[in-house]
Amino acid sequence: MDNLINKINELKKQRDAVILGHYYLERDVLDICDYVGDSFYLAKKATELENKTIVFCGVRFMGESAKILNPDKTVLLVDNSAICPMANMVTKEDIDKIKAAYDDVCVVAYINSKSEIKRYVDVCVTSGNAHNIIPKIKNKNIYFIPDKNLGGYLAKQFPEKNFILHPGYCPVHERMNKDELLEAKKLHPGALVMAHPECNEGVLGVADYIGSTTGIIDFVANSDNDEFIIASELGMFYELEKQNPHKHFYPIKADQICVDMKKITPAKVAASLENDFDGVVLSGELIAEAKKSLDRMLEMAK
Repeated sequence: MDNLINKINELKKQRDAVILGHYYLERDVLDICDYVGDSFYLAKKATELENKTIVFCGVRFMGESAKILNPDKTVLLVDNSAICPMANMVTKEDIDKIKAAYDDVCVVAYINSKSEIKRYVDVCVTSGNAHNIIPKIKNKNIYFIPDKNLGGYLAKQFPEKNFILHPGYCPVHERMNKDELLEAKKLHPGALVMAHPECNEGVLGVADYIGSTTGIIDFVANSDNDEFIIASELGMFYELEKQNPHKHFYPIKADQICVDMKKITPAKVAASLENDFDGVVLSGELIAEAKKSLDRMLEMAK
């Protein structure tokens, strides 16, 4: 492993490269990333870096977003087969149908969406910045794509808006359920429940805190409690344990795993840097059109 890490570091120097990674990665990949965070942090960080090459350890929509925000840089995806299933659950035809049905509608896309979709929406959001952006939208009608769970959670926070929810979902968060969570609480009665808003309503209804991955990490760090049930992807346990070595973390069940995130390996990072595997290629027209919704997100989230 040491030889592989040395190789990656040498290739980074040669390519003037920086490695970005999402919390849901395997631990050995997180250890070689220069910056680790949730979708909002990584989107912002991608606009601040001067490196010529961005190596994105994450799923495809993340690498595409980095390329849209940095069209003149080389963005490597590491594994192009690593996708977000939710990002594929909405089409242009879905958007056209809602726009035809509502005169006054703002199309709001969770950043977990394909670049082809981002070109047809008004603004993107993440689970970490949606609360800042939604109040700034003047339209009463909001078509929220593709995640019904995050959209439903936001709809309760902003009852003055009329949310039209698309029926997409994250398979990892959707398959956690209330009954299993209540069983976990029986096993760990002193634990607080931390839930990502991609979880379904049953799980969110039991949660002590609902927030983005970064929000959960910050809440835990500032809490006097020392036990937590985590209703999110298991990869984030690594950061939670690093920051809070004396606290204890429990899943709802063992399969809280994004198999696409786990496709990323240190060996694939090295191969991508060495051979330009899976570089993100988007047309100039697509970048220009999709960039508007991401730029609006970054501006409105301030």
